Amino acid sequence: MRIFYRVALSCFMTLCLTLSATAQAAEKGEKRRSSSFKHDYSAYYTVQRVSVRTNCFPEKLGAILAHIAKETGKKPMVTSGHRPRSGTSQHSHCYAADIRVPGVAEKRVLAAAASAPGIGGIGRYCNGIVHVDVGPRRAWAHCGKGGKGGKGSLASLKRRGKS
Repeated sequence: MRIFYRVALSCFMTLCLTLSATAQAAEKGEKRRSSSFKHDYSAYYTVQRVSVRTNCFPEKLGAILAHIAKETGKKPMVTSGHRPRSGTSQHSHCYAADIRVPGVAEKRVLAAAASAPGIGGIGRYCNGIVHVDVGPRRAWAHCGKGGKGGKGSLASLKRRGKS
């Protein structure tokens, strides 16, 4: 019987403290802070190896990866994330991800990335990897003659978007 009273008393005290804190916040005109966490977008992508660092990705980058997953119907695989010693790259600040989406054409991944809200840089490499980041808005391709042009390139993607 003592255990029952102890549990009841602790529940009552918790309720009183919660109500007291809510009342004090209301008096000060503050909004009640939620105890829920921000959305965890890590369920929308996978990593190529366990050594790929993604735990510092900002929510905005996670949302871009989730958008790509939604648009393509498959989870992007992050091949490179945070690289602290990569100079001035967005990777050094944990603002970029190099991805590939298995079973999805690179052209479709580029289109999905270009339509993602909050997208910054989009890059394309010859090996099928696509770079996305939340930095300044820009696009590039390191593939083909002089890194420009070609079918499915970023230049042709831009031209289609403007017309």
